[in-house]
Amino acid sequence: MPLIPVESLDDSRLAPYRNLKERELAREGDRFIAEGENLVKRLLASRLTTESVLIADRHVAEMSKVVPEAIPLYVAPAQVVNGILGYKFHSGVMAVGIRGPSPRVDDVMATAGGPVTLVICPEIEKTDNLGALIRIAAGFGATAMVLGERSCDPFFRQSVRVSMGTAFYLPIVRSDDLVRDLRRLREHYGVELFATVLDDEAESLDAVRRTERIGILLGNEAQGLAPAELALCRRRVTIPMKLGTDSLNVAVAAGIFLYHFTRTTA
Repeated sequence: MPLIPVESLDDSRLAPYRNLKERELAREGDRFIAEGENLVKRLLASRLTTESVLIADRHVAEMSKVVPEAIPLYVAPAQVVNGILGYKFHSGVMAVGIRGPSPRVDDVMATAGGPVTLVICPEIEKTDNLGALIRIAAGFGATAMVLGERSCDPFFRQSVRVSMGTAFYLPIVRSDDLVRDLRRLREHYGVELFATVLDDEAESLDAVRRTERIGILLGNEAQGLAPAELALCRRRVTIPMKLGTDSLNVAVAAGIFLYHFTRTTA
């Protein structure tokens, strides 16, 4: 498809970039926005559908080489692209992607081979934390991430941006009944559930070894894990800390747990 010039913010073809809030984008065809040259390239290389790409005119030479002909490539003056977000948009490259259906826990387990490591987040409220968690889970080779019904959307702009595009590749289950899914993972698939907690009576992480199939539950940024979620976990694990430190950022904690569990066996 040839380059498509766009001269005004009022052009209806820019509506997904310009007008729609993230929840509206999700409702209207499961769309999301990817911002930045590297992120857009990763989207184009992923299994997800790219609906269109919008670039400032200074990026024509490079981006025209990587955007497939079947995908509309809109080109606008830099001031038009800057105006979309209401401030100077330094990258000048954006895309609309289609997220596709969420897999189920049964889908994930049906295709899992070898050791299984699930990162389970019942209620992550901050999009930057969730993006960091996705990137960390992908980086340590997690099998999948399972999000509870109270977690924020992994395809919100900031989450996608902080994930550095790993959200396009890591299987992410968006559960509509996490307690049900946890019970199924434990009872049907033999997944051992570990609750990560702040508790002096919990097992110290450095003394814990994993089994073949594990699920690591990471709690809400403020309240931790709910009683119903804790009740389904056979083991509770904590990171020993010093100098009066009572907690870590959830993404930092996830990195420590995953580093440990991806290097230990039963």
